[in-house]
Amino acid sequence: MEKGITKEQVMGLLLSACPSYSERWEKYLEENYEDGDEQLLYIDVADFANHIIEIYKLNETEEFEAVFEVIELLHIQGDEFVKELATIGLLEDIHLSLTDKQEHDFFVKYLKPESLQWWNYLFDFWSGKLFNERPKSPQLNTSLESSKKRTKKQRRDAKNGKKYK
Repeated sequence: MEKGITKEQVMGLLLSACPSYSERWEKYLEENYEDGDEQLLYIDVADFANHIIEIYKLNETEEFEAVFEVIELLHIQGDEFVKELATIGLLEDIHLSLTDKQEHDFFVKYLKPESLQWWNYLFDFWSGKLFNERPKSPQLNTSLESSKKRTKKQRRDAKNGKKYK
């Protein structure tokens, strides 16, 4: 039985889908890690999510189809860590960066079925609809519990690319 996509494969897949991130990724690695440092994947994908928002604002969305194909792949074929990362690390960071319905609607058109389900759960969660409900999916339950544990400061720091050691 195959293990699925692992955390070590995530950034390579995202870089393959989004070559415009390559130069920024190299600079990010140089500024945030030294040889032998353990990478903090949630912080890494937060920087990637920031890149997605920046190119969206520049109307440079040619890579979005491929990016959201990878996000769907992470949801479907990822190991448990990767599935949660795809929701809490990527979709949530993108979701929380959007300011209005028009922006949300723009991103929805790129979401594939599994990713769209998680996107909608995040929307319901952040709008307060899920606070008193228990998710039916074990993965969703784990993801939402992880989301609750991340403080606003951690989200802000991650969005600003702050490095934690």
